[in-house]
Amino acid sequence: MSTDPGLSEQYRMASPWPLFIALGIPIAELGILFGLFPLAVGGLLLFGGSVAGMSTETGYARSPWRALVGVAVPLAALGVAFVFTPIDLPSRGTAIVAAAVILVAAGGAGALFSQGQEPTY
Repeated sequence: MSTDPGLSEQYRMASPWPLFIALGIPIAELGILFGLFPLAVGGLLLFGGSVAGMSTETGYARSPWRALVGVAVPLAALGVAFVFTPIDLPSRGTAIVAAAVILVAAGGAGALFSQGQEPTY
């Protein structure tokens, strides 16, 4: 009799993405709140990449590269809203837009250079 009832070797035990999403959100919030550009961009990249990975793993997206672009679009809209708000927040909006641009570039490069290859898990 098995010591782990109901579990099989063919299924993964847990997904790593929720941990990275949970880390990316507060890191990005701290960077945006205190105006720390590298921290804000890094946290948003961690969050965006993790959301793209999770959506691909669960089957909501066909490839992680398109999912990266899908995550970048709302981030870019939020960043542009921060840049053009009457309150003085352009540096914070610039960080968000920069993260969105990097996510789009990563998605485009990944789609361009990995044609015909599926990610291995």
